[in-house]
Amino acid sequence: MSARGSLVADTWSSMLRVLLHYRRSPGLLAASLGVPVLMVVVFGYVLGSAITVPGGGAGATGVSGVSGVSGAAGPGSADAYREFLMPGLFALVAVNGIMPTMVGAARDVGRGVTDRLRSMPVSRVGLLLGQTLADLLVSMVVLALLAAVGLAVGWRIRGGPGDAAGAFGLLLLFRFVMTWVGLLLGLAVGKEEAAGQLAVAVFPLAMVTNAFVPTGGMPGWLAAVAEWNPMSAAVQAGRDLFGNPSAPAAAWPMQHAVPATLLWCAVLLLLCGPFAVRRFATHGR
Repeated sequence: MSARGSLVADTWSSMLRVLLHYRRSPGLLAASLGVPVLMVVVFGYVLGSAITVPGGGAGATGVSGVSGVSGAAGPGSADAYREFLMPGLFALVAVNGIMPTMVGAARDVGRGVTDRLRSMPVSRVGLLLGQTLADLLVSMVVLALLAAVGLAVGWRIRGGPGDAAGAFGLLLLFRFVMTWVGLLLGLAVGKEEAAGQLAVAVFPLAMVTNAFVPTGGMPGWLAAVAEWNPMSAAVQAGRDLFGNPSAPAAAWPMQHAVPATLLWCAVLLLLCGPFAVRRFATHGR
């Protein structure tokens, strides 16, 4: 078989392996589909009653310390916040690709699966690429469900269909890159228990962003960290393309969110992709 044919065949086999794991783990699949619904309910209705965002209504009550947002007349505060929130939840789904991929890669290393695969005449790139593509397919279903729930609770796409398609494409690209980050971390850690503990570190990455609250109410140094967080660029790009409310921010990634997200994706993929393949090929040597 040619090298190209081997790459395609091995990618396909690796992708089916991951998808079969989901099929045989209904609890995992249910969690993947149910968590987005829970996030909309918790964040949209709990925080939505307390935070004012652009278009949130003149009479809405804002959170003390949250600044940099307007109170122009428009939808009710909770409805406006849910429009502000949904692109953040979409980006959170993308970033969460790090955790299951990292734990799965570490589990394969710890159980000797990686060594068995490396002993076969298979494409190293194809094996890892198949895992990321399988995750991408699952992510498409999760994002579609999350979008449906968002529409049901008042979120609206106020940009054109082309911009909306671009936003979902950008989110899927961001998720694809995050799975490569997870693969590298999982292969580097090599133990499922340690990977599970390390997954907790993803939580600050998701929280120190503009996903849930505007950065204007944060201390200056923390706002700078949040605005240069790759996830914040993805969130802002989603808000720009969907036409949803956003808060003003002066950092370059916030002013040029779509190019910034593409740049972050390119940098992270170029850094993590080759190193993940190398780590997979040389593990234990």
